[in-house]
Amino acid sequence: MNLADGVQLVSLAILGLTMLASALGVVLLPNIVHSAFLLGMTFVSISGLYILLNAGFVATAQILIYVGAVNVLILFAIMLVNKRENFRPLPAVALRKGVAAVVCLGLFVLLSAIALTTSWKLSVASPAGDNATIVIGEHFFSDFLLPFELASVLLLMALIGAVVLARRDLIPDQPVPEPVQPDLTLPERPREVLSGAVTSSTSNS
Repeated sequence: MNLADGVQLVSLAILGLTMLASALGVVLLPNIVHSAFLLGMTFVSISGLYILLNAGFVATAQILIYVGAVNVLILFAIMLVNKRENFRPLPAVALRKGVAAVVCLGLFVLLSAIALTTSWKLSVASPAGDNATIVIGEHFFSDFLLPFELASVLLLMALIGAVVLARRDLIPDQPVPEPVQPDLTLPERPREVLSGAVTSSTSNS
């Protein structure tokens, strides 16, 4: 192993650990602002992996689209909403967690099956070189047209969700009850003193 291979191996380990740690932070941290910043760190780590794979155009697109557009849009929506409220208990929490666990397990099984059944052989085709952008564009509009359009729909859904979250008038605030001021009352005069005063006034007259 020469020096270049060692540098690539160390860079791959650092980027992989950074990506995993930041991705776990996105899911586990309670502060949504911190999660959004860690999501940007995850995207940057993935772009570093693309650079190690000599996919400079994909790394640039990763930073421009996901870090510069999606992540900034999420932070923009969070800053505009700026609602500090505690999480309210949801009904049927156990059922929701069970459904989420089944979906996550299905995705894990699907990705594992793809990873195990894919032949990871190195391509013998000549690299595109400076024409990589042209080749990627041709594949986008021919072989991978459906995933390209699905990604566009996903970005549009993220944009609409951010706009809905940013409009504060759609999320009414909880009315705060005003404190009730007690009525001002005068102390009642004792009846014995009042009756004695009436008796003395009658005798004087």
